[in-house]
Amino acid sequence: MRKFLFPLVVLVGGCASPPALDTSPSHISRPTQAAQPAQPLQPEQSGFDRWLVAFRQDAAAQGISAATLDAALSGVEPDARVIELDRRQPEFLQTFADYLGRRVTAEQVARGQAQLAEHAALFDAVEQKYGIPRAVLVAFWGLETRYGAVKGSLNVPASLATLAWDGRRSAFFRSQLLDALRIIDAGHVSAIDMIGSWAGAMGHMQFMPSTFRAYAVDGDGDGRIDVWKSLPDAMYSAANYLQRAGWRANEPVAIEVRLPEGFDWRQARISHRVPVAEWAALGVRAADAPALPAVAGRAAIVLPQGWQGPAFMVFDNFDVVMKWNRSVNYALAVAQMAQQLAGGGGLTAPVGEAGALSVAQMIRLQQALNELGFDAGTADGLPGPRTQTAIRLYQAAHQLPVDGYPSPSVLAHVEQTHAAAAAAGTLTLAPAPTFAAPPGQP
Repeated sequence: MRKFLFPLVVLVGGCASPPALDTSPSHISRPTQAAQPAQPLQPEQSGFDRWLVAFRQDAAAQGISAATLDAALSGVEPDARVIELDRRQPEFLQTFADYLGRRVTAEQVARGQAQLAEHAALFDAVEQKYGIPRAVLVAFWGLETRYGAVKGSLNVPASLATLAWDGRRSAFFRSQLLDALRIIDAGHVSAIDMIGSWAGAMGHMQFMPSTFRAYAVDGDGDGRIDVWKSLPDAMYSAANYLQRAGWRANEPVAIEVRLPEGFDWRQARISHRVPVAEWAALGVRAADAPALPAVAGRAAIVLPQGWQGPAFMVFDNFDVVMKWNRSVNYALAVAQMAQQLAGGGGLTAPVGEAGALSVAQMIRLQQALNELGFDAGTADGLPGPRTQTAIRLYQAAHQLPVDGYPSPSVLAHVEQTHAAAAAAGTLTLAPAPTFAAPPGQP
């Protein structure tokens, strides 16, 4: 995952959502691929062969059996497609409305409800043991693999060996490869049957090997853990992860809310947490319920598509979902999918300003903000928290709604200001001032 924590848009164009529960430092894509033979990088084969010999020696020294090493790594070649997918650059930014509309559809909700009915006894047992609502588990399942229909088609050891050798994130993928070999060594799956995404995410819920080893459980009691073919294993494992990540029973992930007239948009940020009663006192109301939920923890307001779009109140369980996949849009999609699977309705508010910035436009926005004295950090096209803070500072300075959202209208305003400053010779690279929260607020 990329190390910006709270993106308001998702990078797409050759990229989808990241593998569940992955703790890698940066990856935002898990494209669906048809089963194809690996495409070796022939000119680099000798370098890979030398790397593989050294890796096998290290793995054997760590206790992995020769049989497993032979089964998983004999004849393995680096796969050019895996490296291409790892390095693929996104083309544009996807709005929350687009992200949600492509994932939480009437068809997907209907399929999920059919799964809930078909496997009711399983979800009863899982919910009783772990306290995770069945609709939440099925929401994850639908978002990750379309209820098991798209689990990936690449051999995981081969993909991880390619990425471990390639060097861009070799330490992370080397550790994942070692864990994958330990899973095979433990007898949970054969090397040939360990199939997943190009980045090594596996099974119904797309566990990375390290996550499998830390949280996967034998749900059907057959003595092995098969997250590919055993739905009980997959669901018990996912519920175990969520429980151990801090899931709070009987509390929501996020709910849509209505904000009062004159709401201070600076308060709508994920780091600003206050008791629900304080939000209620400010006039925040549930969009489709008589009252805000009574929860013990603090809540934040997020605006995934800016001040003109829907507003959500997020709770402690939102943070749990973010541990699974550190994307605001993903966490809100889980909440929306679960709500609709349980019989609730969809969004009530307008979707917000239409259109998404391309990566090139985001880079232009960041460069212009920097030159106007609002520190957006490196102009890399990624709308991270530093860029969001720069946008908020710019909006406050120009009496715009301070939502931090990189909308097309914000880009147009910034570029107009930048052009005027360039003509006047007043562009600067001075650091931006500290963002000022509302009086009395952290």
